[in-house]
Amino acid sequence: MEDKPYGSLKPSLDRLTLGVIRILETSPGVDEVTFVEKEPAERHSIVSWEQKNSCVLPEDLKNFYLMSDGFHMTWSVKFDDNPMPLGSMVINSISKLSRLGGSSAYALPNAPTLADLEDDMDEEGNEDQPEKPHFDSRSLIFELDPCNGSGKVCLVYKHTKPVVTPDTEIWFLDRALYWHFLTNTFTAYYRLLITHLGLPQWQYAFTSYGVSLQAKQWFNMYKPITINTALLSEEPDSFVNKLDPNKVFKSKNKTPMIKKKLPSQPGGSQKSHASTTSSKTPSLSGNSLRKREPQT
Repeated sequence: MEDKPYGSLKPSLDRLTLGVIRILETSPGVDEVTFVEKEPAERHSIVSWEQKNSCVLPEDLKNFYLMSDGFHMTWSVKFDDNPMPLGSMVINSISKLSRLGGSSAYALPNAPTLADLEDDMDEEGNEDQPEKPHFDSRSLIFELDPCNGSGKVCLVYKHTKPVVTPDTEIWFLDRALYWHFLTNTFTAYYRLLITHLGLPQWQYAFTSYGVSLQAKQWFNMYKPITINTALLSEEPDSFVNKLDPNKVFKSKNKTPMIKKKLPSQPGGSQKSHASTTSSKTPSLSGNSLRKREPQT
């Protein structure tokens, strides 16, 4: 596993990233683009994972792991000559493709689990959304991407009885534990991941409440190659950004501030000012005394 700049990437890895590194390298303000090259997963590791979890990986995801055991690309922007991490694209390795909702061997007796939330969740889908995953034994859920703590992208097997079917879907689980459908296949999700440049919270563009205001600013400065046009049409004003990235990240030479010292006042003027102030004080106090006189 090795961090490599774009110029040293192999042609096969350039095809793996769909040329997105070239786009980022030429974007204004982008400082560092890092791709972590990973070795292909061992075939016996994939077979072992399938036997352990009693399910078969979808063919496109299996082929991906046989080419690269996971995916990790990050990029930063420069603020005040310091790099600030911004974009992150992650797909867990086969060893980290762990199950969600399963009971842990180290859990306390009668400890609450994700399956306890099933009573409060919708059990059936609607015309716009397919049936949502379940945390109990009706579904098998595996974490593909931790999303830097803003949620989880999951590989979902929704039909587990009487046996687990190979049909899978990719869903996004937000921090409030609500499910949002993304794609039917891993290949389609991989394209979404790459074309959204790993921008912060990009998965929320596929939810009913959308991305945060701060994330929208990054969306406008670095527009994804494909963007949720429905979201843009619903909120046209929120995506208007007058900022020019070429000006925002332009280096500025800070000019030193010159402090000017005020001329000191002569002693006579200070005394006259003090006497003027003191002469006004009695009249003010006299007025206040007259206002406080009781009426007869």
